[in-house]
Amino acid sequence: MRIRIFPVLALVLGTTALLTVGCASRPAPQELDAQTAAMMKASFREQGIAKLDRLQQDLGQKACSSDQPPAAAVAGRIEREALASVRWPAGGRYLGDWKAGEKLAQNGRGMTWTDKSADASANGAQCYNCHQISKEEISFGTIGPSLYNYGKLRGVKDPYAPASAEVVQYTWAKLWNAKAYSACSNMPRFGHKGLLAEDQIRDVMALLLDPRSPVNH
Repeated sequence: MRIRIFPVLALVLGTTALLTVGCASRPAPQELDAQTAAMMKASFREQGIAKLDRLQQDLGQKACSSDQPPAAAVAGRIEREALASVRWPAGGRYLGDWKAGEKLAQNGRGMTWTDKSADASANGAQCYNCHQISKEEISFGTIGPSLYNYGKLRGVKDPYAPASAEVVQYTWAKLWNAKAYSACSNMPRFGHKGLLAEDQIRDVMALLLDPRSPVNH
C-alpha cells in the first residue's frame, strides 16, 4: 500500500525538520559574541579622533549589551564601582554658571571623527537629545525624563544649604558616572569618560539646580 503525503503535510514536515536542524546547529552565545566582535572590528576603522579603543567594552557595557538584564550581583558591582569612580569637585564647589550650562545642554558637538580634538572643552553636553530642559522647548528627546523644574521639584532653594547636600551630590555623581545609580543607564558618563571637563560639569549642575536658571522657572 502506498502512503500518500499531501503537499501541506509535506511542507509542515519539511519545515519541522529544518527547524530541528537549525536549533541543533545554533551557535553558542559565546560564539555569537565572538562573531559580533569580529564583525564590528572588521567594519570599524580608525579615522580622526575615533580610535579602535571605542570597541572595547567595560564590565557595564558587556553586561548591558545582552538581551537579558545583568544578574543582581553583577548590577550591584557595576554600580558600586561606578560610584567609587566619581571624582568630587575641587573645594566642594559644585555649581558654576547656568548660562554656560544652558549652552552646553543645547550643544550636540563632540567626540565624532570629524572633530579636531578629543579635548573635553570642545564638547557639548547634548542634554536636549534625551531630555526636555525648559518649558519653552518644542523639540527634545524622550529617552530620559524631563529635566524641567529639576531643582524645584527636589526642594532646592539654595544649592549650598545643608538641606540640599544630598540632591547636589547625587546630581554630581549622576553626571560624572550615571551607572552609579543604574547599572545599564544610557546616560553618557561625562566625567568618567572625559566627555566634559570639571568646570563644564559645574555649569550643567548650575543649569539643573540654580533657582535662577530656566530649568527651574
